[in-house]
Amino acid sequence: MAVGYQKEGKIAIITLNRPEALNSFDPDQISEFNKCLYDFNADDGLWVGIITATGERAFSVGADIKTTLPRIQESTNRGEMPAPAICEDTQIWKPLIAAINGACLGGGFEVALACDIRIAAENATFGFPEINIGLIPGWGGTQRLPRAIPLAKAAEILTSGRPIDSQEAYRIGLVNKVVPAAELMNEARKMAEALLKPAPLAVRSAKQAMMQGLEITLASGLELEYQLERYVTRSEDFKEGRQAFIEKRKANFKAK
Repeated sequence: MAVGYQKEGKIAIITLNRPEALNSFDPDQISEFNKCLYDFNADDGLWVGIITATGERAFSVGADIKTTLPRIQESTNRGEMPAPAICEDTQIWKPLIAAINGACLGGGFEVALACDIRIAAENATFGFPEINIGLIPGWGGTQRLPRAIPLAKAAEILTSGRPIDSQEAYRIGLVNKVVPAAELMNEARKMAEALLKPAPLAVRSAKQAMMQGLEITLASGLELEYQLERYVTRSEDFKEGRQAFIEKRKANFKAK
């Protein structure tokens, strides 16, 4: 299988599995990857997702140059272009963690950027080399990178084609943590477990308010925040969280 999919309690682990091709995305892998994302989003029993890859050399080096790039070139509108759903406007409000092992380039970098939290192995590298063959990032890289790091650094990465290492990525705030490769999945699971502790509807609403708020005015963002606060305060989880706090016990959240 080009993509592995495991469910560990409330955590979903999606694993890119084409190590022989440095986990580059061919059309079949994109299709499998999207099916996993849709299932994760729809499954009420899953609260947090981890996206990682097989092997030590690469998280993903992006679109497969022989099979996917010709399809992109032939597309006449965005809807025809093969792309990971996470890079489109899918509205996955459950938190997603990228556990980045090795080279994270091109479309692989764009998948990582579409995640909420990024944990990198010490050997990870990040960049957009496609500019060297006359292409620009087409899965959201030109839009998400300047929203994630300072504009000058984003411009350098987007226009030079030169990769940066994991320590530089951490220094500029691109990744949350850098760890030895052997500890990568343990750290990702620890982060996922930490994200399972708060009320899940509140976590998703906070993510939604943050992400959608980036696209609108402050006044509109404050209104969005107010509406989402109204939504969560009417949930069973809010009632349970409040009661658990009063009773000094652990809350039993149900995402309802």
